[in-house]
Amino acid sequence: MIKALQVNSNDNVAILLEDIKKEETCDYGGEYPQKTNQDIPFGHKIALKNIEAGENIVKYGYIIGYATQHINQGDWVHNHNIRSDRGRIKKERPV
Repeated sequence: MIKALQVNSNDNVAILLEDIKKEETCDYGGEYPQKTNQDIPFGHKIALKNIEAGENIVKYGYIIGYATQHINQGDWVHNHNIRSDRGRIKKERPV
């Protein structure tokens, strides 16, 4: 059963369609289901691949921000490990 949604094939995160517990398998409709590294609440994001600090976070096919630290595949992607570019003048990003 699909528990997350990857909207665009370029997305490196998927959106959860329900709460997911740590180490639960999360099918997002892609080639390989993801195993979660933390409990992740409904509507939040899960990393579909390893994302390095400074790398773009892509959701809905658009860059929504960047990673402030290394994010492992299967990690919860949220305010604690990303920074939004929304409303910012594009300058060199601090990491």
